[in-house]
Amino acid sequence: MSAQCHLSFAMPLNFQFLLGINTHMLSSTKVTLPVIIIFLMLLGACQASSGGKGSAANKAKDATPTINLEVSSAKVDSAAHFLTKDLIVSQKNMAAPYLFVSAKASIDEKGQGELLIPLVAIDTPAWLSVKHPHLTQFFTYQVDLPDSQLKNLLKQQMALVDVVDPQKRRKSASHISYVQTAKVLDQLYTQGANDADEYQHYGALINSSATQFSIWAPTATRVEIKLYDSNKQPIEGGQVSLTEDKNTGIWRGLSVRAPQGTYYRYQMSVYHPQTLQNEKVWVTDPYSLSLSTNSLYSQVVDLSHQSTKPKGWDEQMVATLDSPEQLILYETHIRDFSASDKTLSDPSQAGKYAAFSQAHSDSINHLKALREAGLNTVHLLPTYDITTVDELPANLIKLTDSIASICQRYSQLSLCTAGHDASQSLENVLSSFEPSTAKAQAVIEQIRALDPYNWGYDPYHYTVPEGSYALNPEGLSRLVEFRQMVLRLHQLGFRVIMDVVYNHTFAAGLHPKSVLDKVVPGYYHRLNPVTGAIEQSTCCDNTASEHRMMAKLMLDSLIVWSRDYKIDGFRFDLMGHQPKDLMLEARAEVQKVDPDTYFYGEGWNFGEVANNAQFVQATQSELAGTEIGTFTDRLRDAIRGGSSFVSGNDIRVGQGLGNGLVTAPNELHNAQNREQMMQEYLLSLDQARIGLAGNLAIFPIENAQGENVFGRDIDYGGAPTGYALDPADTVNYVSKHDNQTLWDNNQYRIASELSTGQRVRMQILSLAYPMLAQGIPFIHMGSELLRSKSFLRDSYDFGDWFNKVDFSKQSNNYNVGLPPADKDQANWDVIGKILSQNEGRDNVNAQHIEFAFERFRELLAIRSSTPLFSLQTADQIIRRTKFLNTGPEQTLGLIVMSIDDPYSRDLDPNIEQMIVIFNNNIETQTFDFSDAGKFTLHPVLKRSQDPHMKNVVTSTNSFTVPGLTVAVFVR
Repeated sequence: MSAQCHLSFAMPLNFQFLLGINTHMLSSTKVTLPVIIIFLMLLGACQASSGGKGSAANKAKDATPTINLEVSSAKVDSAAHFLTKDLIVSQKNMAAPYLFVSAKASIDEKGQGELLIPLVAIDTPAWLSVKHPHLTQFFTYQVDLPDSQLKNLLKQQMALVDVVDPQKRRKSASHISYVQTAKVLDQLYTQGANDADEYQHYGALINSSATQFSIWAPTATRVEIKLYDSNKQPIEGGQVSLTEDKNTGIWRGLSVRAPQGTYYRYQMSVYHPQTLQNEKVWVTDPYSLSLSTNSLYSQVVDLSHQSTKPKGWDEQMVATLDSPEQLILYETHIRDFSASDKTLSDPSQAGKYAAFSQAHSDSINHLKALREAGLNTVHLLPTYDITTVDELPANLIKLTDSIASICQRYSQLSLCTAGHDASQSLENVLSSFEPSTAKAQAVIEQIRALDPYNWGYDPYHYTVPEGSYALNPEGLSRLVEFRQMVLRLHQLGFRVIMDVVYNHTFAAGLHPKSVLDKVVPGYYHRLNPVTGAIEQSTCCDNTASEHRMMAKLMLDSLIVWSRDYKIDGFRFDLMGHQPKDLMLEARAEVQKVDPDTYFYGEGWNFGEVANNAQFVQATQSELAGTEIGTFTDRLRDAIRGGSSFVSGNDIRVGQGLGNGLVTAPNELHNAQNREQMMQEYLLSLDQARIGLAGNLAIFPIENAQGENVFGRDIDYGGAPTGYALDPADTVNYVSKHDNQTLWDNNQYRIASELSTGQRVRMQILSLAYPMLAQGIPFIHMGSELLRSKSFLRDSYDFGDWFNKVDFSKQSNNYNVGLPPADKDQANWDVIGKILSQNEGRDNVNAQHIEFAFERFRELLAIRSSTPLFSLQTADQIIRRTKFLNTGPEQTLGLIVMSIDDPYSRDLDPNIEQMIVIFNNNIETQTFDFSDAGKFTLHPVLKRSQDPHMKNVVTSTNSFTVPGLTVAVFVR
């Protein structure tokens, strides 16, 4: 045997025999893949025992022979995908396909590896187009490897290579495709009954005598855990080598030196496709439940321990609702809520969780007033651990800081050489700038990376509260403070919704703030099928929740927030980038903890997954009938006008129903083709009507042309306006954190001659649409106070100056400087013209803000006064709701909605019928209605201090409604 081995390895390349086998031979019965693999393994064993170079010192090094390929002229991509244990696909149709494996990660540098496994080209299986439609046009190759060997190969560098003339002595590769392995990892580790995705103890689990650490890292070759004390100093004996369970890919280890409060990090050895190298990385735990300041260390914690709970946590009561349609959602950013509140009993609580526990601050009093009127749910923008805000207060620049204090820390800022009075606060300096200039935005641009502000759509750790909102961000303190906020909101009578962002992470690769992509590189993120680069259509590094362990991380995280933090529902960012099946599964799992949870999110259809390119998405149309809500852009655009993506004069020309389309055209819109403008107007009216009817696909209506159609037949840019099958499918809004505020949007578009009072009424009339529509209303915090961001389109990271909300109702923060050039420089000219033409009519005072607030409270009270505005099924809406004043002869500017409550199907014993009239006209309008004399103004409006309500008239045969007013009549 040894002589035969010697003869074999005397041949060039050691594997001449193996490389000489072509795919034709493999397709015959003479040579099979298992035989080749066994032969290959024997050859390696032979060389290890044959003497020659195999001295004792070099035995380990030379145990496996090296295969050399000439790769200098090879084309390189990452367009190979290991989909199942026996199937690889590639964009390249390879003449001589081989799987090239290198434990030393030397394919790219030297063209060296240890294994070269021939593949067999086969016909594309039928299931490929169903499971992986984006790979349907790829070529398919068969491989046959034992599971144990394949699992070992997945820890190494792998590429699919096209070998030029395999029978030649000197081999070269014309094409190298590095292999994407996420799909086969799922098959190997998550498709059994008790494998990786069934495991329930990831992270740190405190047992009676020790703490168990568990992490899924099937591609790692070594995993250790390092333990640290409260000062982040290594604990003696606190280094534990974890052991891998080969069946599950889970590494586990126990330590008796890791009680609650102990900090820890993992050190892992893993091949990384970003660098094409074997890397040794430090990483925090993707299943972290507590963290150090700035998230540098994970922390051992038991969330059921009393030290993690505020007083009264276990006894709290949560407000319940009979149906999701009764929700009224109020979108709140934690910092915006109190950062500008001058009435806090402790100023250090500004912008913090703790501000929600104030007794009588302006911000809390505002919430109480809204709750009294009927608001029932607070939606919190992201509150999980985010990446971009420094959690050490001493490092941050706040508006209240003096110039001297700022420049002592950051002397490089131009602010420090501009001659400002050093004793002045930054806020005072910004206020001193002429609002028509770009001076304020220039300062904000310089400091925004150093301020305490971000919306938070930059995930770091998914299942730990954010530290920058805590008075003490270190360890367990932030958990207690977050829970105290939730407790306080529940005590005030609110349900609490949390904004979650499982569709992307802030960082990947070897970035210092990367987590998932260090643990299992190339798995947790969605890679481009050809280049292997992480897709970034969301903004950042897209996660791949179609991969089972990313889905599990999301599921497990949601359960923690629901079970351990008593979060009552979830709003999903860019939900359309996630599979529909996953969203349904996630809700079902959370409902086991909280049966009346509500899920909703952004069902936009775009990016690399658009039109179900990789899986059935959680988009608007696909989620119809599920009662997972999606934001509807149909009603939004009809009321706001235009598009969210235009700039300059294109914004101003794009008027909507809420800011003067046809009824009060501005100078640009008035110059448009009259017939075209009327068609747009009539279509917007029909879109608004369908929006008021819950955006139902099968809601019957007479359209502007006099045709009897359904909601799905009303056009919305080539898509159906109506797509919902249940009112809970639809979340109605006209303003949220994205894009310009409602006030700023309207000022872009409102005709210059309109008065301040008319502008305020336009704001409230616009808000009335989602508030009085079927489906679920969603209100952007401060829109009821005419909130402005000084025209800023995207304020995600532009500080308190532009994001200020004044709950004292003295200012709406309008025109505090041109918005940042980074987002809006293309709009500066049109903003300047608008401000000049308006001649101050767009400036509001405290009386205007108070007026808007009281009118909004009336809308809240009206909606909450009867179940007729929150019908629970499509059938109820279709049977009870109809629109008058439709068709080609309709009175322009009026939308008239009737909601019936016949005694045979009584929902509200006090109401038989309601008539809701939206008068978008500037002038008073009268609508003929034969039974008008049987109706009276809604009791809430009878008590209104709005002088227009005194001019609402019901006669025997008509209703008269003043301009820019919504009136509700009941009988």
